[in-house]
Amino acid sequence: MAKPVVRHEGEYVPLTKEQFRARFFSKFYDPAFDKVRLELDKVFEVAWDGYIVYRKSPRYRPAGKGFADPKYGVADEWLETRAKLQAAEKRQKNPRSPTRILIVNGSTRSEHTCPGEISKTRRLARHAQKSVEALPGHEVDFLDISTLADEPWKVIHPCKSCVSTAQPLCHWPCTCYPNHALGQTNDWMAEIYERWVAAHGVMLLCPVHWYQAPASLKLMIDRLVCADGGNPDPTSTHGKDPAMAKSLELKGWDYPKHLAGRAFSIVAHGDAAGPENLRRMLTDWLTDIGMISAGPTAVMDTWIGWYQPYATSHEDLDQDKDLFAEVSNAALALANQVKLIRSGKYRAPDENLHDPREK
Repeated sequence: MAKPVVRHEGEYVPLTKEQFRARFFSKFYDPAFDKVRLELDKVFEVAWDGYIVYRKSPRYRPAGKGFADPKYGVADEWLETRAKLQAAEKRQKNPRSPTRILIVNGSTRSEHTCPGEISKTRRLARHAQKSVEALPGHEVDFLDISTLADEPWKVIHPCKSCVSTAQPLCHWPCTCYPNHALGQTNDWMAEIYERWVAAHGVMLLCPVHWYQAPASLKLMIDRLVCADGGNPDPTSTHGKDPAMAKSLELKGWDYPKHLAGRAFSIVAHGDAAGPENLRRMLTDWLTDIGMISAGPTAVMDTWIGWYQPYATSHEDLDQDKDLFAEVSNAALALANQVKLIRSGKYRAPDENLHDPREK
C-alpha cells in the first residue's frame, strides 16, 4: 500500500481580533463586570495572544522514562491524569480492594436549574445505588451527568474523531483537551476516565431523547473511544502528528482495550419509543470495548408512563413497584458478575481467539 496522504481542504483561518474580543467579553455580559473592565481588557490581550500564537498546552515537560521519545514535551495536565489512571488501575486490580460499582445517571435533567424537577432516571439510579451499597464489601461511585447542567464551567468537550484519521492518534487518556489556546478547559473527562478505570462494574441508566441517548451522555460515550485501542504514548506520534500516526498504525496496531474485563448493566427507559434500540446500541458499545454483560436481568429496557402526560410521569413511576424491583435485580446481577470475574473463575467464551477484523 502506498503511503497514505494526510488530506486537507484549505488553510485554517483564525478569528479576527474583533471576533475573538466579542466572544471573550460575552462571558462578562453581567453589568457587575463593568467595574473591572480595565482588568478584563488586560486579560483579553493575554487570551488573544495565547490564541493567535496557539499555546494549547502552556505548561509541559519532557515525557521521561518509559515513553517512545523521552525528550518530547508532554502537557503537565495529561501526565497528572495518566498518573491518576495508573493508580486507579492498580487499586482496581488489587484483590483486597472493595468491589467498586460505578452507577451513571445518564439524564441531564436537574432540579437545581431548568426544568426544576428531578429526573426519573436519577430516582432509579439512586435506588440501584442503595441496592449495591447494602452488599458487604461494596462501594458505589455515583456519576451524575446532570451536573453538567447545574454546575458552572463544567463541560465535556466533543470528541474530535482523531481515531478516524489513525488509531494511534487517539491517545489514552485523551490529549485533545484541555486546549488553553481555544479556551477549551474544565474538561470533566479527565476525572471521568479515572472513575471508569477504578470501577469493577458499571451500571448505566438513561432515558430516551429523540430515539437516542441524551446529548450530554453521548459526549461521554464518544470521549471514551480512546478506551478502545487508544495510544497510551503520545510521544510516539509527537502529539497530534497525523502522518506519524498513520505510519504507526500501518506497521501494526494492537488495539489495547483499556476497560476490558469490567462488567456492565444497562437500564434504558422511554415513554413513547426508542428504549429497546437504545439498550441495544449501548450494549453493543460496551461489549465492543471489551466489557462483559452481567446477563439478561442486568440489561433491560422499559417504559414509564407509556403515552401518558409528562406532567404525571413521576406518579406513573411511583406506581410501578415492579420496575424498582427490576432495577434492583439489574444492580444485584451486576454485583454477582463482578464477584465471578474477581474470583478468577470467569472465562470468556472467546478467550484466546484471534479477531481477524479488529478495529
